[in-house]
Amino acid sequence: MIRAYTAAAVRAAEQPLLAAGQGLDLMHRASHGLSAGVITTLRARGRRLYGAKIMLLVGSGNNGGDALFAGALLCARGASATAFLASPRTHPQALAAFAKAGGRYLALEGGTSAVEPSAAEHSAAERVARAAAMASQSDVVVDGLLGTGARGGLRGPAADLMTALQRLSGSQRPAVVACDVPSGVDPTTGEVQGPVLHADRTVTFGAYKSGLLLAPGELLCGEVELVDIGIGQWLGNPEVQRLQAGDIARLLPRPLAQAHKYTRGVAGIIAGSASYPGAALLATAAASACGPGMVRYLGPDKVAAALHLRNPEVVCSAAAPGEVRVQAWLAGPGIDDDEPQLDRARAALRSAVPTVVDAAALPLVEAAAENSHLILTPHAGELARLLGRWGHPLDRDTIAAAPLEAARLAAQLAGAVVLLKGPTTIVAEPGGTVFTQANGNPRLATAGSGDTLAGILVALLAMSAGEGPPSSAELAATAALAAAVHGELSQDHPEQPLNAGLLAARIPQVWGRLASGRSRD
Repeated sequence: MIRAYTAAAVRAAEQPLLAAGQGLDLMHRASHGLSAGVITTLRARGRRLYGAKIMLLVGSGNNGGDALFAGALLCARGASATAFLASPRTHPQALAAFAKAGGRYLALEGGTSAVEPSAAEHSAAERVARAAAMASQSDVVVDGLLGTGARGGLRGPAADLMTALQRLSGSQRPAVVACDVPSGVDPTTGEVQGPVLHADRTVTFGAYKSGLLLAPGELLCGEVELVDIGIGQWLGNPEVQRLQAGDIARLLPRPLAQAHKYTRGVAGIIAGSASYPGAALLATAAASACGPGMVRYLGPDKVAAALHLRNPEVVCSAAAPGEVRVQAWLAGPGIDDDEPQLDRARAALRSAVPTVVDAAALPLVEAAAENSHLILTPHAGELARLLGRWGHPLDRDTIAAAPLEAARLAAQLAGAVVLLKGPTTIVAEPGGTVFTQANGNPRLATAGSGDTLAGILVALLAMSAGEGPPSSAELAATAALAAAVHGELSQDHPEQPLNAGLLAARIPQVWGRLASGRSRD
């Protein structure tokens, strides 16, 4: 399990060591990890450290100090390093160590230079242009401008330089290694402010920051690597969590030797209509592929007939939810214009069993109702409409820019688990537990993919059913598991085109790989 923390929590965890006079020790541990990350990045590009050209973007305070100490280590091993200083408040000991190791530096705004004697006469714009030109000839740029204590994004010449570096492409674009967090990404929320240089690797210190596991910031971090600097014992409760391979293998349900079709879980699905039969086919195929004891489908006869052609094992009827027994319901995909289906969805929402509420069933949820058994699965647009109905208007772009805040708000208002779909899926529950998963890739952004996710989730809920009702935290963990399985369907054979109709057939193989803990092919 990855556990990620707010920037304030990480800073608080550092305080006992700082109070004991170990600030430089922390910085040296961080810089060793950062320099190792630079070397790894070079090797991934087929380059050696000796003779490599490294450019450092250095801010004030400890983040810039980490970058400078790392630069000193890299120089000592044969690299050529130049630092561009964005602030006159550069960490003095780190700058001295960098210069002693042979590093050169230039202030972006006035000040002296160890690059060229005449640099003091250059304007800020000229220095920015010089830095951008040097970056295009560098092997690696280390972004050490803003750290966990920063407020807002980059400003002034530093922002101008970052904008110029964003334009580099092809052979002119160097590899980018971010120090702790990419500058401009909020380390707690993942929100993005101002220009941000997309990192190939982010080396973070002490603990994962929650912003590294949240969109949109996560999309700019590249591969994230954690360096232990010895603060773990002072970290409190995480802000967000993420399931890893071992957690997924442990959580995937396995049938007992004495199990039969009713004890292995019965998943009930209310989906599809004459206008949108495909939603029912996709959700039902996904649920059945997960291997529950039974899948029951409630809906129109014509949709049931189509289902039987693809999945003859599904038990279909036009009954009401109260007339059949299931361990979990899915209500909503493709039922938009079908009043009998909407009535069935309303009945499922009133039931006592865990219920996945998707698509057209989402508007049926009332904020003040008893919803503790519900898992809502909106995308940003659907969540915007829900929050508007509940008196908290947020538009889709606002939710996409700060999805954690929106998902938590919705979970509190609804009193239900909320799975907010997006490039990073967020699962929030009213008690405060938050999971994020980013197992998938953009190939899942296709019509019907959400129906497949909903089918996986209802199957997992049915197969995981115990004697009593699950807690909200347990429902959230199951929702995160479903998001992880769904995302992994896009990872095998990533070169092949993919549509939602192909996803269910992938589930058994991917499930087997995940259950055994095997890595991707």
